[in-house]
Amino acid sequence: MRLVTLPGVFRPISDTWLLADALDRERLPHGARVLDLCSGSGALAVRAALGGGAREVTAVDVSRRAVLTIRLNAALNGVRVRARQGDLLDAVGGEQFDAIVSNPPYVPAPTDELPARGLERAWNAGRDGRALLDRICAAAPDHLRPGGVLLLVHSSLLGIRATEQALQAAGLDVDVAARERGPLGPLMSARRDAGLVADVDQEDVLVIRGRKAATMHCRSAALNVTM
Repeated sequence: MRLVTLPGVFRPISDTWLLADALDRERLPHGARVLDLCSGSGALAVRAALGGGAREVTAVDVSRRAVLTIRLNAALNGVRVRARQGDLLDAVGGEQFDAIVSNPPYVPAPTDELPARGLERAWNAGRDGRALLDRICAAAPDHLRPGGVLLLVHSSLLGIRATEQALQAAGLDVDVAARERGPLGPLMSARRDAGLVADVDQEDVLVIRGRKAATMHCRSAALNVTM
C-alpha cells in the first residue's frame, strides 16, 4: 500500500496497523459498508478498500488537510474511498455500516480544550484522553447494521472498563480483538512525567471490539484485562 501525508497530517504508527490487521480478520459480509472515523491519512480506509470485500468505504476526519490526504492516498492505490470532512458521526447522518473502525486521539492533555489545528489535533484528547472515545462509544452503535462490528484502538491507561460498560449498555457484545504490550511512546511518556497518566513504563494497546447482535439477543463478554 502506498501512503503519503500532507503537512499537518499525522503519519500512522503501529496502533493503526494493529487495527488494520484486526479489520482484516473480520468476516464482513460481501458488499459490506465500512466507515473509518478520525481517518487521518486514510490508511485504514484504503486498507479496507484494497481488501476487496467492501462495497463502499467512507472516511471521516475533521481536518480539511486530512480529507485531501485521504483522497490522494485512495487515488495512489487505485481504490474508491468516500472522504468527508466533519465531526465524527455527524458527517454521515443516519447511515449504517457493517464495520466502523477508529483510531481516535487518546492521549491525555493538560486541558480539556481540544486543539483546532496542527498535529496535536491527532493525539490530544482532553484531560482523561476520552474526549472523542466517549462520543464514539455513545454514537457508533446506532450506526451499525445488525451483526455489524465496531473496532476501536484503546490504551490500557484510559479506563477500559468504562468503554466496555458504555458499549454493553448500547447492546453490543464486547471483547478484545487484538492486544500489543510495549513501552510507553514519547507522547505517553511525556504525559506520565507531567502526572497526567499512571506512573508506569508500559501500556497495552488494544483493539476493543463491539458487535451488534444479528437478532435481538445479545450476550456480553468480559474483557479480562490485567491493568
